[in-house]
Amino acid sequence: MSYDTNNIFARILRGELPCIKVFENEHTLAFMDVMPQSDGHVLVVPKEDAANIHEASDDALAASMRTVKRVAAAVREALKPEGMLIAQFNGAAAGQTVEHIHFHIIPRWTDAPLKTHARERVEDAKLEAIAQKIRAALA
Repeated sequence: MSYDTNNIFARILRGELPCIKVFENEHTLAFMDVMPQSDGHVLVVPKEDAANIHEASDDALAASMRTVKRVAAAVREALKPEGMLIAQFNGAAAGQTVEHIHFHIIPRWTDAPLKTHARERVEDAKLEAIAQKIRAALA
């Protein structure tokens, strides 16, 4: 598979498109999913050009998992979900909608059904309010 440098996450990483940032370091970026499956849905992307897990380097995967763990802990502290879904899709048949490897951190509550993946856009103001809580938990 040839990596498309114009995919939306690559453009976000280059600063060409905005995102509601939760966390960033040298190797990864975590930001709010604009079409969340639940309140507090965060995406973690490595800063490496790789479409899926099969193309990503071991270093990028290790850095991503460190960020996933750190951000998931902050989501748990900030939002107090009853559970947490961590997901990573490879290929359209698996549900991958952006061909840049990424990890989903999705807080879960028993009485709140999971929304359909990549369907409903949420207003930035709502996402920013949730992001502020997660950032505060990361501090």
